[in-house]
Amino acid sequence: MTDTCYDVVGIGNAIVDIIGRCDDAFLEHHGTPKSHMRLVEAATIETLYGTMGPGIEVSGGSAANTMVGIASLGGSAAFIGKIADDEFGRIFAHDIRAANVAFKTAAAAGKGPTSRSLILVTPDGERTMNTFLGISTNLDQGEVDPALIESSAIVYLEGYLFDQPEAKAAFRQAASVAAKAGRKVALTLSDGFCVDRHRVEFLELIRSNVDILFANESEITALYETSNFDEAARRAASDSKLAVLTRSAHGSLILSGEEKISIPVVPVENVVDLTGAGDLYAAGFLFGLTQGLSLENAGKLGSLAASEIISHVGARPQKPLDTLARANGLLS
Repeated sequence: MTDTCYDVVGIGNAIVDIIGRCDDAFLEHHGTPKSHMRLVEAATIETLYGTMGPGIEVSGGSAANTMVGIASLGGSAAFIGKIADDEFGRIFAHDIRAANVAFKTAAAAGKGPTSRSLILVTPDGERTMNTFLGISTNLDQGEVDPALIESSAIVYLEGYLFDQPEAKAAFRQAASVAAKAGRKVALTLSDGFCVDRHRVEFLELIRSNVDILFANESEITALYETSNFDEAARRAASDSKLAVLTRSAHGSLILSGEEKISIPVVPVENVVDLTGAGDLYAAGFLFGLTQGLSLENAGKLGSLAASEIISHVGARPQKPLDTLARANGLLS
């Protein structure tokens, strides 16, 4: 077996997040479904960008956020995602490397612009995402570095990337390489709409290739086409080796065989922005597993990381997560 160089390598959409504030009237005016992610064309993203007011621009995308969280916890993380040789591509590459995440994917020239997501945060802390996928969905098997997969304890796959045949092939390639190298494969379902588009293929992947499944309540109930969370959880426990289900203010549920572990939320005095809460929960949980923590303590670490991220705008920790974890007795 190849030596482990990284705790986790994430594969997902390489997106520059542009985070700004707005009110509900702004969302209604632009026909944007509140609290959801919608895919938009270049013209729509330009219109929103021009009318949204000031924004913060950082490297983003769900799996990229998770890798940054792992790095903040003191872990070693890498990311695979496709960017263009343009201004936003350079912003993405510089920013994620500055966050101590290894990023070696070469920029592609002449194949479309780098992906962007306008994340609009309303006063209640809900985030509404308008995503122009650009070049990131064109990730294919050529961008998947087998040596990087083999040298990572866990490969983390982002469900958002599952919309193109080339990306699906890249996922399956990465899962196959990981399995042959004795590594773990984790999948996040990403979004209820995403689940609706790929339900059958997600179920096949979960049953055959996935060691760790991440989903929130709306995603797991969408996967099993039921409004009953308990029923969805029961079926997830049957279909997956390890399922980690987050439920916002109701905490999270970890399912492993017959074992059920409920993890409470870490109280937050003022919820500012829910952007990245699930991504950072996954960061804490995955890092906890790589450090040999119990499932319960890995869940608590995930809950702690999520609590930090929702206390401010954006999906980047403002406090070093390793310091926070040590202060709460979760890391030595």
